[in-house]
Amino acid sequence: MKTKTVKDVMRSISEYETISAEANLYEAAIALFDVHRRRGIDPRQHSVLLITDENGEIVGKLSQLDILRFLEPKGKPIARSRLISRFGVSEQYLNPMLDQCKVWEKPLFDLCRDAGRLKVKRLIHEPMEGEFVEEDASLTEAVHQIALEHHQSLLVTRGKKIVGVLRQKDVFEVVYETLGVCGL
Repeated sequence: MKTKTVKDVMRSISEYETISAEANLYEAAIALFDVHRRRGIDPRQHSVLLITDENGEIVGKLSQLDILRFLEPKGKPIARSRLISRFGVSEQYLNPMLDQCKVWEKPLFDLCRDAGRLKVKRLIHEPMEGEFVEEDASLTEAVHQIALEHHQSLLVTRGKKIVGVLRQKDVFEVVYETLGVCGL
């Protein structure tokens, strides 16, 4: 059986909608929803928009979860983060302090109103090393990255240029097929 590489499974960036980093959060939400409608996909399915800079270069990706995370006040992710437990700080220790701040009492309408006009460039972070995979990398390497870092997708590169997206869903399909071939 041929060893599969990321290039064998990835989706080309031409299959993805793009949005400017200068667009606002509301425009991004519309674009994410419209992608599903145009393609006849259930809008509750995971998908991403690729974000472009002023030169049309891909600088990141934006998912439904990214938009939801932006609406979330910053305290809760800190309290629930596995990273904070590495330093010996528990969620039980932080929660009473965070509850006193009452940062989650705003209604969803107010959160959306306040965030809707903010630029997409404020939502994205420059993708970190673990969010990229080279197109010639083995699929085993990609599985490791996806599983270890909990990514829904990875940006695929050829040198320094982003050429595609490797989705968790597509990798799982290959794993499923391979398990079947193994005769388990």
